[in-house]
Amino acid sequence: MKIRGRRECKACGTQWSYYDTGEVFCPSCGSHHSVGTGDARTLHTATTATLDLTPLRGSVDSEPIDRLADRANDRARAFTRGYGFIDAGRLQPLDDTYLATMELKHVAASLRRRLTVPDDEGWYFSTLFRADEGERPNAEAVPQSLRAIRGLAYANAVREYHADLRTYVQEHPDEAVEGVLARLATHIKRIRALEGDVPPREAETLVSAARALGRYLIEGDEGELALAEERLDSLG
Repeated sequence: MKIRGRRECKACGTQWSYYDTGEVFCPSCGSHHSVGTGDARTLHTATTATLDLTPLRGSVDSEPIDRLADRANDRARAFTRGYGFIDAGRLQPLDDTYLATMELKHVAASLRRRLTVPDDEGWYFSTLFRADEGERPNAEAVPQSLRAIRGLAYANAVREYHADLRTYVQEHPDEAVEGVLARLATHIKRIRALEGDVPPREAETLVSAARALGRYLIEGDEGELALAEERLDSLG
């Protein structure tokens, strides 16, 4: 959406940046009566949500997995809900924190419904508690029983990024990316139709293609656009 980034409280006159707070109510007096100032409206989809998984890491040895899964699911859902990649008109990369948190959300939703959890799944689940530090497990670490969940999580994450890429290109037209965006959408739909049941490396390639396309739009490096096409070519 396009918004005016500066706001002014009608009650006390305080001015603040919506980009910093993500709120329309006044940070000084709490009034919900505020107006946007200035004439320019800027694309903005990013949120101010933060993620802290420290309490989960501290509870790995003291709480059962179903309880940890409930807590992890709640935190991951709160962070990813409404997440966007355009910050005050500037396109952002598809980052590891978001990817790992999307996977954490999907894995947690699955494990919370289980009566028993194999040791390898429990261990892998705990490695996702580093998502807030920008860490995510590599493809080789994914247990066979969780690969479809990872694939679906990544396809859903790339779908959200693709939506913002589309929005950004509407504001900054570039004919060179139209075909790549369409091909990316096709592979997203295919993997989601398979409910994520593809080799982890294939899901990683989808992410790599989306990231390369994002870097092209951010930096203007045509080599990144060529890389995105190459990655999509390898997906068939």
